[in-house]
Amino acid sequence: MKDGRLDEVDRKILRVLATDGRISNQALSEQVNLSPTPCWNRVKALEESGVIMNYVAILDQQALGLPDTVIIEVTLERHDDEIFRRFGEALAELPEVIEAYLLTGEYDYLIKVAISGTAGYEKFLREKLYKIPGIRHSRSTFALRCLKRTHSVVP
Repeated sequence: MKDGRLDEVDRKILRVLATDGRISNQALSEQVNLSPTPCWNRVKALEESGVIMNYVAILDQQALGLPDTVIIEVTLERHDDEIFRRFGEALAELPEVIEAYLLTGEYDYLIKVAISGTAGYEKFLREKLYKIPGIRHSRSTFALRCLKRTHSVVP
């Protein structure tokens, strides 16, 4: 990475790491056609610059007993900084919440939740989400099937 710009080798490294974050430096260097030391230096530069933010384990919702995904759109009663802050902090504490976005448009938040069936969904709403102060309205949709899931985008 030179001058904050990614070259094609950096992009190759990122594509490989996006699919296998546990790959050894030796195997990575072979896949991107670099010797190990320059490959290691590039990965370290990508980490230090913040392009690579973290390495994580991607868990199987089904294996964890949470096979269903619900997308919930939420509108808050008011739009002030304090309400947004408190709502965001409360969402961050809920383990069922996989992703949450503050939006423009008709709804204020889009929340992706991992649950187990309609009973699990009803329990999540009643015991967790609806206990967060400030919600005016919500609309939910069950995902039938995931057609594409990626955790990183490499231009």
